[in-house]
Amino acid sequence: MGMIKEFREFIAKGNVIDLAVAVILGAAFGSIVSSLVEDVVTPLVLAPALEAARVKDLEALTWGAVKYGKFLAAVLNFLIIAFVLFMIIRAINRLHRKKAAEVAAPPVPELTLSEKLLTEIRDNLKSTRV
Repeated sequence: MGMIKEFREFIAKGNVIDLAVAVILGAAFGSIVSSLVEDVVTPLVLAPALEAARVKDLEALTWGAVKYGKFLAAVLNFLIIAFVLFMIIRAINRLHRKKAAEVAAPPVPELTLSEKLLTEIRDNLKSTRV
């Protein structure tokens, strides 16, 4: 009975749940990117190359038994996902740097009236010395 309770506590921890959500979102994002490559990029950008090869679908490109069209589609998927992740991480890092700069440089406290007067007196004494 103790092991079941321990397992339930493990599953209920935030890290495991966050990881499960990330995996599900990653799979959904992967299908979106696949659709982007197959349904948008391939027809718009690769259409002339595919027409020259007399192929209607990128995945139909073959050289004998080698299906290099599927490989090219997978490479495009990877590059798009990597670029999107790079942009997200870049934005997060920029926010962290901005936040760190705000914390590192505390605002300069404003001088009190007596401090301002003492500063003026000091400056006047320095300028009158010979």
